[in-house]
Amino acid sequence: MGMSIGVDIGGTKILAGTVTETGEVVSTARRPTPRNDANDVLDLVADVVNELVAGTDEPLDGVGLGVAGLVDAERSKVYFAPNLRWSQVPVRVLLEAATGLPVVVENDGNVAAWGEYRFGAGRDSGDLTLVTVGTGIGGGIVINGGLFRGAHGVAGEIGHINAVPDGRPCGCGRNGCLEQYASGNALVREARLLAAERRSEAGVLLALGDGTPEGVQGVHITEAARAGDPVAMEAFAVVGTWLGRGLADLAAVLDPEVFVIGGGVSDAGDLLLASARQTLADKLIGQQNRPAPLVRVAELTNRAGLIGAADLARQPR
Repeated sequence: MGMSIGVDIGGTKILAGTVTETGEVVSTARRPTPRNDANDVLDLVADVVNELVAGTDEPLDGVGLGVAGLVDAERSKVYFAPNLRWSQVPVRVLLEAATGLPVVVENDGNVAAWGEYRFGAGRDSGDLTLVTVGTGIGGGIVINGGLFRGAHGVAGEIGHINAVPDGRPCGCGRNGCLEQYASGNALVREARLLAAERRSEAGVLLALGDGTPEGVQGVHITEAARAGDPVAMEAFAVVGTWLGRGLADLAAVLDPEVFVIGGGVSDAGDLLLASARQTLADKLIGQQNRPAPLVRVAELTNRAGLIGAADLARQPR
């Protein structure tokens, strides 16, 4: 086996690259995601793939594609991708015709989990659960060395386990989903509420924005917390506690060897993970009489998706 191409399609960008069988990214290409329809996106993906093909003399095993949406059990069709406004899109057929290469389609959380399992923070583990904490919450599950995809290919929607019955409305149409309490959006919401209630303690945080709670953004919260702002630090503690509760629920069902925490909010490190780890330890069933899962920060950062997708392109269908 030689190199393959991985493509990570997000709501705002397409990131693609040629990747060796050891997980090394040799070359990359990045484009903004078109906002029109699936055909425009897939035409651009085909152009990017063909550009990468033209840029290498090495034989290519295929293309792996990660999509922020629900993918069928055959890793061929996208059932639904809300941020892309896709529904029932036959991705494999269209891309194979446009590139002449074998194509594997997978959920973006799954490809990132596979990348971390093979080459990142979970490479020494047999069972891994990735939780990506970004604007929302995503993830993927590796059990006994293989991706757990469920009967229909759509398992691993970690952000939509129920945290609070009849809680905050979620974009999925339900209420009380974990991502409404433990995501980047939840962090901003919590920091703004705390800053409005305790302005005198939030001087650093408010100064980084426009001076109002409404002007607080995610990057401000991390910077303020690192500078010791008590309101920013408390916002992280609240969100980390919710994350830890989610991890404890997942551990009760999956019992992974390691949780890998990725996504943009994970860049905050222990500002987020200290309370998550403590809450996991407190809420874990039988915590005094059983091994606990490890909690690690993802290592592959924003390349986990393309690396994992490229590696899946080399796996048997």
